[in-house]
Formats: sequence, C-alpha cells, structure tokens
Amino acid sequence: MNLSNTPVKLGPQTLIFAGNIRIPVVACGPRWLVVEKPCGMSIHNDPGRDLCSLALTAVRLGRVPAVDRDLSSIHAAHRIDRDTSGIVMLAGDPETLAFFGGQFAAKAVLKRYLAVVHGRLEGPGADHHGGDWSWPLTAAAAGRNDPVGKGKRFPCTTRWRTLAHSRHYSLVECEPLTGRKHQIRRHAKLAGHPVVGDRRYGSLRSLAYLRRHHDFNRLGLHAHALTLRLPGEAGTTSFHSGGLPEAMRQLLEIDR
Repeated sequence: MNLSNTPVKLGPQTLIFAGNIRIPVVACGPRWLVVEKPCGMSIHNDPGRDLCSLALTAVRLGRVPAVDRDLSSIHAAHRIDRDTSGIVMLAGDPETLAFFGGQFAAKAVLKRYLAVVHGRLEGPGADHHGGDWSWPLTAAAAGRNDPVGKGKRFPCTTRWRTLAHSRHYSLVECEPLTGRKHQIRRHAKLAGHPVVGDRRYGSLRSLAYLRRHHDFNRLGLHAHALTLRLPGEAGTTSFHSGGLPEAMRQLLEIDR
C-alpha cells in the first residue's frame, strides 16, 4: 500500500457526531485522522461508545469524506487518559498504525498539553517562567498519597512553562519528554501544584470546592498540540486543538 497522501486540514465545523457528543476532526488523510477527544471518553475498550468505535462508524457513514470508507478498524497510535481531553492520532490500518506508532515509541513526537494547576506556579527566574520536573516515577499509576509509586522508578522529565495566572490557579503548558503513566499529573502533584479536578492525585477537599463553588467537574488537562511526520513526508507537521476547553477557560476567568 502507498501511504503517501496529502493531509486535509479541516475547520472546526468538521465533526463526528455521537448523540449529543461532538468530536472535532482536526485533519485527516485516506488512512488516518487527527481528532479532538472530549473529556470523559475512553479511547478504546468501550465498544460502540469509545473514540475509535465512534470514529470508525462516522468514517463508514461517509461523514469524513477524505478518509477511505472501507476501513475495517481504527486504532489510536498513542493514548491519553479518559479524563484528559484533546488531540489524538488515529490510524485506519496496521501499516499506518505501525508508521505512527514507531514515532511514538522512538520518542520522535512532540506533545504539548495545557494544564490548569492549583496555586501560583512561578519559574526559577523573573524572566523565565518555566523549568523541568524530573522526579523518577514508577511505570504504573500511583495515588494522591504516593504519586511516585511503589517499585522500580524510571527517569522521567516534564518540561513546563507558565502561561497565565488567576488568584488561585495557574495555566501551564507541559511537554512530557518521557512517557510514564499519568506523568504530568504525578509531576504536578509532586511539585505541590496538582492539576485541578484530578480525582486520583488531587485532594478530596479541593474536588468538593471546585464542584460546589465553580460547578467544575472535569480534569484540568488538555492535549493541545502534536507534532510528528506524516506518511510520504520528510518533515514534521504540527496539529493543534481548538484551544483551551471552555470549562477550563471559565474557571480561570471566574477566579481572576
């Protein structure tokens, strides 16, 4: 199969509909799609309702015309948590999946996230609002009382920079340079600035406060950008989400 194709970059009006759920399609080719996953949706393992199932149904119905309708399956080339929203690369056949999966395995993909975290997160200098979180982490997920995890620890780095502040929260761009499970969430907790709405690593008191005073019921983490190489291209291409999700934006605005 010739994987070479010209990517189709789509506007925000291009969506996969699933009942009341709208899934923006950011870009696509004959055998792949870049979509923006809603918060609370599983990528797989929830047949008929997960991201891959809904994308395959939409493609077969011709709702994404640039993608071949004869795909037998759709799989994600990488993972983001169920409670994290944002950019996901989907592949429509084993060859395309291996092409993208190899780049993720080789750590050749640049991933950027937007996170709203508790507190005022400052950089190490007045003109440099950023740094690296480099606590070693276990491969498996952990918990709020022990975010590092039990067992063997592996080198782990998350690069971050602060974009904005409100009274009680900071908006941070995070770039995971390694790929441990819940890496950004665990590092933010270890830094003393847990991600807002984090039911696994945040405090129960803060979760109750966010629900009661701000009607905030999601994880404040969004996969905003993905840079990787497309089939048939020598250079890399960057894809971006539609921006900060509305619930996260409103929380910052209300708290100013």
